[in-house]
Amino acid sequence: MSVFTSIISMTNNIRLVIDNLTVHPKKLFLIDSLGAFLTTFFLAGILARFEHIFGMPQTVLYCLSIVAIIYAAYSLCCYFFISKIWRPYLLVIAVANTMYCFVTIGVVYYNYHLLTSLGLIYFILELLVMSSLIFIELKVITNNLDSKS
Repeated sequence: MSVFTSIISMTNNIRLVIDNLTVHPKKLFLIDSLGAFLTTFFLAGILARFEHIFGMPQTVLYCLSIVAIIYAAYSLCCYFFISKIWRPYLLVIAVANTMYCFVTIGVVYYNYHLLTSLGLIYFILELLVMSSLIFIELKVITNNLDSKS
């Protein structure tokens, strides 16, 4: 399989995911909350305990995990309690996730001299996953602009 074919296949898979989430946009709140809970677990439960392995100071990790748990609670509440008018709530979490990414970039830049390779890899992967989620959230919002949701 060529690189070009792989890229086309990946693009089609992304479109299928976006199309599915456009039909069922509330699933994004569940995905977002699970991701935020996972982030909280990694930051507070693993990276903070092994500061010497990852390099990021515990206080920074705990602050980021508090933000992540608040996002998780918000998204989970939206998943269970929002029925028809979901778009403004999804926009709130997309903007909040974007702000979290910018804060994370700033924290990584400020503490770069302390980070180990593993710490840097973790934060790069987290930013890539969050950027993908934000992209999908914004695509689902714009795909549904014609509807009243």
